[in-house]
Amino acid sequence: MLPARIPVAKEGLPFIGMSALATIVFAMLGMKGPALAALIFTGFVLYFFRDPERVVPHRANLITSPADGKVIDISEVEEPWFHSGETLRISIFMNVFNCHVNRAPISGAVMDMQYRPGIFVSANKARAISDNEANAMLLQDDAGRRVTVVQVAGLIARRIVCHAQVGDTLERGQRYGMIRFGSRLDVYAPADSLILIERGDRVVAGQSVLAEMKEQS
Repeated sequence: MLPARIPVAKEGLPFIGMSALATIVFAMLGMKGPALAALIFTGFVLYFFRDPERVVPHRANLITSPADGKVIDISEVEEPWFHSGETLRISIFMNVFNCHVNRAPISGAVMDMQYRPGIFVSANKARAISDNEANAMLLQDDAGRRVTVVQVAGLIARRIVCHAQVGDTLERGQRYGMIRFGSRLDVYAPADSLILIERGDRVVAGQSVLAEMKEQS
């Protein structure tokens, strides 16, 4: 039997607690307007930090989405973080209404990580890739295939959370971090991968398949 868990990201608990406390205080003071506003805000914070369970596909070659959101770009590019060569970059934009928990796109070891401070332009703009605050993680599976996943802060997002560290081993779909209040994730897949989504598609973290990697001989 699986242990019961609260379907809320732990990073949100302080925000939920403060908002709920403000609601109670306003209600006890008879301040109906502020109490109602605080209650609505508490509901939004609960919704934003939701963390539902996902059904993760287990076929070894698959790359699943690391985030809920909309596919805004699919491009052939040189991977800029760890110099992995030519890759297929899949960019996913998360608005404030998407679940913001990030999940590993493949099963593998965390080979390297890089954090870059930066600015906070809207995450759906092209310059966000090079200018915004970002955190990149390089994963390598048992077959030696490498996938880079990059958390990119957005216009409102001011906090990238990443719990993974170099040397960790992650399972596909495993929670490893989040970005607060609107942002994007970029996945750099091997160049010979078969892309299974299109620009404009809506994807679900840990569940939607982005691409299939080529079998290693």
